[in-house]
Amino acid sequence: MKFTITKEKFMEGLQQVQHVVSTRTTLPILSNVLLEAEGDRLKLTTTDLDVGVTGYVPATVVQPGATTLPARKLASIIRELPTSEISVDVDGKNAASIRSGPSFFRILGLSEEEFPPLPEFEDAREFKIPQKVLKDSLRMTSYAISTDETRYVLNGIYCSFKNGALTLVATDGRRLAMVQIDVEFPESQEVDVIVPTKAVNELQRLLGDEGEVRVLISENQIAFRLNQNLLVSKLIEGNYPNYKQVIPEETKHRISLEREMFLSTVQRVSILASDKSNSVKFTFGPDQIEIAANSPDIGEAKETMAVSYKGDSFSIAFNPDFLMAPLRNLDTDEVFLDLIDEMSPGVIKIQGSFLYVLMPMRVSQ
Repeated sequence: MKFTITKEKFMEGLQQVQHVVSTRTTLPILSNVLLEAEGDRLKLTTTDLDVGVTGYVPATVVQPGATTLPARKLASIIRELPTSEISVDVDGKNAASIRSGPSFFRILGLSEEEFPPLPEFEDAREFKIPQKVLKDSLRMTSYAISTDETRYVLNGIYCSFKNGALTLVATDGRRLAMVQIDVEFPESQEVDVIVPTKAVNELQRLLGDEGEVRVLISENQIAFRLNQNLLVSKLIEGNYPNYKQVIPEETKHRISLEREMFLSTVQRVSILASDKSNSVKFTFGPDQIEIAANSPDIGEAKETMAVSYKGDSFSIAFNPDFLMAPLRNLDTDEVFLDLIDEMSPGVIKIQGSFLYVLMPMRVSQ
């Protein structure tokens, strides 16, 4: 196998696939990237047996063939090469000679026959979604995925294809982010799946602002075809909790807020939130909110914001990090905070199909 390629394209291809490579693997082949050269392009594939990703980059193939090379070591070499033109020559024992200007490297690989194949998706359900729509929707929800491995069904995004829409839900039990997007598909294709965090992170890396993504779902696997890439992942098995029951049906107060101003105020005040309770208190009075935090050992912070509020005075406390997460990931100017009382969850909404439910914390007097 022999090919020449530019440093920029080789690096681009490796960056698309190298995040999947596991650093703690017992199988040496899983540390490698599968390189397949044919026609006028180089195909790169990596997998950790749960998630796999494939990408293509243009190359001049002198002699077609395939091999696997240590992914991270290869990326380190290519990144440091002095000139743009790189030639790669792999012998029958999977040793690759890499030349670029005055530089020469020889690295040892493993046979491509040992590399586990990615699953096929022949009779899969298929959905098409604009890339930008999916990218924005994942940005608005993925930060709420649980990192608690004992509740593994929450370690991913719940995707429900029902009634001509895709509903995405992420929760860690203390907050919940949900967004809904219109997708056309026949009723026979309806399905609910849980996509694991690692696949969500990889997908966010690959999604662009143009074109569409084809989503293929089989019995226990999901695939995303987009641009020149294919991402496949196992699905999380198990039943996602009934998220609808935590969304308050009524609301007593709706406060309209300027998102960036509210975010920066909470951010400033939260500097003095105590490490132990990590809460910020919001006191609503006529046409204003007082935002306060205090830490017995350090001091206190207070700031008032003018808002349109006419109800009774009351206080509610939230974890500032959880409150700021959706504000950072939305791009609308205006957000609405829907509240019932001190003890009920708060809900952040926008002019669109997004909502975020946040459990309150005990208000300390």
